[in-house]
Amino acid sequence: MEKSLKVHVGPAAPPELEAAVVAGGGELAPAEEAAALVWFGAEPSRFPELDHPDLEWVQLPSAGIESWLASGVLREGVRFTSAAGTYAQTVAEHALGLMLAGARQLPAMARAESWQRPDRMRSLTGSTVGIIGAGGIGRALIEMLRPFGVTVLAVNRSGKPVDGAERTWPSEDADGMRQVLTESDFVVVAAPATTRTSKLIDADVLSAMKSDAWLVNIARGSLVDTEALVRALEEEEIGGAALDVTDPEPLPDGHPLFSHPRALISPHTANPQSLLLPALARRVQENVRRHIAGEPLLAPIDPTAGY
Repeated sequence: MEKSLKVHVGPAAPPELEAAVVAGGGELAPAEEAAALVWFGAEPSRFPELDHPDLEWVQLPSAGIESWLASGVLREGVRFTSAAGTYAQTVAEHALGLMLAGARQLPAMARAESWQRPDRMRSLTGSTVGIIGAGGIGRALIEMLRPFGVTVLAVNRSGKPVDGAERTWPSEDADGMRQVLTESDFVVVAAPATTRTSKLIDADVLSAMKSDAWLVNIARGSLVDTEALVRALEEEEIGGAALDVTDPEPLPDGHPLFSHPRALISPHTANPQSLLLPALARRVQENVRRHIAGEPLLAPIDPTAGY
């Protein structure tokens, strides 16, 4: 007899996600009857509305879980999975675009009102790229960088070698982190947002970077000390900054980062809504299939680790 799994999609229920549940072998059901919940369309504070004693598993729609941890609704007895890795290709593609824009000084040229050639233009080809948080996004970015012949220096939590990186250091290795900062032409921040990574990129880190290096953040705004970054740009400690995420977010109107000639801000669009649902649907289908088959689910959440 085939196993079945009753799944509820909510509080909002996009057809793409409901179709993914069915494609994975699940059965759509009201929240009170479902053993699994695909969460979409509301803040974590509303989770108790759909929670019940027989709930076994909850699939979250985002890779970052800061708001879920802060809300205190991740309870024992329920397996929670994030969307970590789901959007890696899309976000890595955006990171590559930001790197190319910085290398070619596109932010300064986009703001120019007269015919002038900016200085500090460089090539991405043959450069050194440091990736802090070389998980799913970092690995996808490494693959995209292969045609450019870059040297990749990676930092991850375990220090386990990352394919395509010349060398990998654990995040606790201060000397290794400093080597990444001092040697990299581009420093890409792709680590999860946790209490340990809050303001990971601070004044000391920025001062250790090359004076012409670009900082690229496609992780979470909390990983970068915004005030320290503004000072580093004004004092020309670094070459520039390309940020898809900021702290605070949204960045207030008139903030100096919007007008700085060596800063590029995209409003958290590395994973646009038009691409989010199809990617999330693929993850939902696979995890529903895995749950029914009794296989390990993708991206289980460890509340202690923060992701």
